[in-house]
Amino acid sequence: MKVRWLLPSFLSVFLLSNAANAGSLDSWNFNPNLRQLSLTTDEGVQPRVFLLTNPNRLVVELPGTKLGHPQSHQKIEPFIQDIRVGQFDTTTTRMVIELAPGYTIDPKKVQVRADSATRWSVQLPTPERVTADNSSRSTQGTSSTQLDITVPPAPAMSFAGVLPLGVEMPELQPQIEALMAEYKSLQSGMFFLDLDTGNYLDINGDRAFPAASTIKLPILVAYYQDLEAGKVNLDETLVMRRDLVTGGSGTMQYRAAGTKFSTRETLAKMITISDNTATNMIIDRLGGIAKLNQRFRSWGLKDTVMRNMLADLKGTNATSSKDMVRLLAQLMNGTLVASSSREQILELLRNTTIKTLLPAGLGPGAEIADKTGDIGFLIGDAGVITMPNGKRYLAGIFVRRPYKDVQGRNFIRQVSATVYNYLERQGSAASVVSPRLATQSNP
Repeated sequence: MKVRWLLPSFLSVFLLSNAANAGSLDSWNFNPNLRQLSLTTDEGVQPRVFLLTNPNRLVVELPGTKLGHPQSHQKIEPFIQDIRVGQFDTTTTRMVIELAPGYTIDPKKVQVRADSATRWSVQLPTPERVTADNSSRSTQGTSSTQLDITVPPAPAMSFAGVLPLGVEMPELQPQIEALMAEYKSLQSGMFFLDLDTGNYLDINGDRAFPAASTIKLPILVAYYQDLEAGKVNLDETLVMRRDLVTGGSGTMQYRAAGTKFSTRETLAKMITISDNTATNMIIDRLGGIAKLNQRFRSWGLKDTVMRNMLADLKGTNATSSKDMVRLLAQLMNGTLVASSSREQILELLRNTTIKTLLPAGLGPGAEIADKTGDIGFLIGDAGVITMPNGKRYLAGIFVRRPYKDVQGRNFIRQVSATVYNYLERQGSAASVVSPRLATQSNP
């Protein structure tokens, strides 16, 4: 995990980390003027907070959370002597606010607030001089005493801020892990999310992979955001400049430089036949790579970044299966674009020509709107699947493989089939056990 420090120029301390694994401390900030500690994790957490004596210090423990770097500390004066953040044990990050000698705080006045399951704040009262009245929480004596502080229950965890997160799909993970054991030459990451229940499958979902042509999916969403804002028009004409022409997939590269295309046609080629030159034209029209990266970050995509125009055959552009599903969840929820734009996006994705990855594992009557990527040593796919019974789920999967090895494609097909069959059985069981629930959820 990479760590950046921004030292306290405004009497505040920030620790920022680029989390590579689930259950990480993303950031924390202590404002000494407000005496407030704020922290953000990349997954839901239920903190433990208590006051320890000898010396007097407030402790915040984050179970199931990893820091991923050596202990760090910063001195804050006058009432607070030291703030330390470290790995208490293999699964717990501990934050310690040590008070200056001769000072203590009333644990009953410490306020812990949950803004969400991943965002917490701890408000300290004004430190007090140690007196006979508060000596029970002072540094007198040699033994240490723990005084627990009330912490509210963590709010229900949501995914991408739009869907209450359920539980990991029981029975499914062992099946997928057994498949992974059969394909030892492959490295994979996947995330599947049931839109009806919020239940999910997460195996290396946060692992960053080369994005290949799946990067065209967030570019497409960004275009429709600008379309709704009136910044672009589907019927405007784009000129294929020579500096935007590239190889790899697509047919536009074979046209003469200076050829004119409507934006509507350019978008269609970018998605349906994964045209790299068309993609570069859209990137250029949206203001370039830097502006798109800024947009991706604003959507909460943690691992998605563009470094080069297409064709990015070396795989410098990156994303993760979880990021792809984050994007799709916001798309389906209506957070990023209006429903009319969403339907146009899904229609383009339904008409992609490559059907050998996720689509190959679906049952009869299923529908998928997806975008694949393939740069030889890496293949991936992300999409929205609608089953014949109406159940919908989101999928993202990436596989690093020996160059052009067909086993990568076979693995994705089998994973897709395993997840589909599992959810099909779950849907059948739900309709038998509680048919009224299904009616209520589809008024």
